[in-house]
Amino acid sequence: MDVNAAVAALAAIAGVCTGVIAMLAFRWSERDQARPTRTSLHTDAVLPPGVDTVLSVLRSSAVVLDESDSVVKASSAAYALGLVRGGKLAVEPMLNMARDTRRDGEIRQVELDLPRRGTGRVEALAVSARVAPLGSRLVLLLVEDLTEARRIEAVRRDFVANVSHELKTPTGALSLLSEAVMDASDDPEAVTRFAGRMQIEATRLTNLVQELIDLSRVQNDDPLEDSEPVRVDELVAEAIDRSRHTASTKQITMASNVWAPDGLDQAGNGRRDGGTDLHVWGSRGQLAAALGNLVENAVNYSPARTRVGIAARRVAAPGGDMIEIAVTDQGIGIPEKDKERIFERFYRVDPARSRATGGTGLGLAIVKHVAASHGGEVTVWSTEGQGSTFTLRLPEAGAVRDRRSSEPASNTPDLMTEPLPAPEVLP
Repeated sequence: MDVNAAVAALAAIAGVCTGVIAMLAFRWSERDQARPTRTSLHTDAVLPPGVDTVLSVLRSSAVVLDESDSVVKASSAAYALGLVRGGKLAVEPMLNMARDTRRDGEIRQVELDLPRRGTGRVEALAVSARVAPLGSRLVLLLVEDLTEARRIEAVRRDFVANVSHELKTPTGALSLLSEAVMDASDDPEAVTRFAGRMQIEATRLTNLVQELIDLSRVQNDDPLEDSEPVRVDELVAEAIDRSRHTASTKQITMASNVWAPDGLDQAGNGRRDGGTDLHVWGSRGQLAAALGNLVENAVNYSPARTRVGIAARRVAAPGGDMIEIAVTDQGIGIPEKDKERIFERFYRVDPARSRATGGTGLGLAIVKHVAASHGGEVTVWSTEGQGSTFTLRLPEAGAVRDRRSSEPASNTPDLMTEPLPAPEVLP
């Protein structure tokens, strides 16, 4: 009898423990479900039918607040912008707007600049916030990120201002010079002098208009529409020819160094054939313009009796071999603070020197756009007083790369260990 009673008592105790554990688990489950998540901070049942679906397809960041200012639902974009933290709306001006809208039912909209949290970036986050009532108890907040739109608008505004200024300078000079020519009609020497200045300003104006056209073309055209395998040695030769006269006037030596292995010679060494095996895929006109701008800048910003070198080679890269074309000069160099801005439109390190050389400030912007549209990049190394090296990196033409990869491995020397040959000096 005592044994049966003990068993019954143990069973009762076990049942009580099981009930307590079940109750605790139920309470814990309820609390866990009520915990804020990145998609919903309460059950979706409090939202009017269909609202959840609509909010999920909106591009704007969405936050729904209840009568106690608690977040009922928030999109992932709202968390990414830092609008919601700990189940609460973290932006005080937006919270005040939501309270005013809940009180009078009016729709409100405002643009705000919010600090970027945890990014270390100085610039503010520009947003447009719109608050509207959602039913009788809820308030809907829609926030749109305007940062990129403002940046593009600032670039467009600066571009228009810069173009207006750059066009006004030569046109104003031409107007003044033409008046001077008329006033000096009885002085042949003065007419000749003013006419020479008019030719310089007209050339500068023509170059500016042409580079504006080139920049617009490389931004709008798809280089894949007229793409073809382009030999690198031909691009280098064309770029050198473009600046040959200016280099000759300043007694600047131009040297090319374009090399790629093309099988083995009789001694078993890789033949250096002038780079006929180096090809890039893209628009020949755009690539020639980009490399021509780099060489032209190197010549224009180099002192007399110095040297400009153009070297090209194939380098290994994780996504496939790349072609590097480097243009090196012994010019004035670029200050460290200006290196990140030299590829901006109309930006010039020394505006006074640019006017003397006839630069428009668009050449490097064109190079950057051409490199990006062809899947490559352009980089710069420079030290003040020692010169600069601009390197254009472009993917190797796929057809040529496939043909080379099908050849026996022993026919291709290691480019990373083979030294480059002596440059070919071009007069």
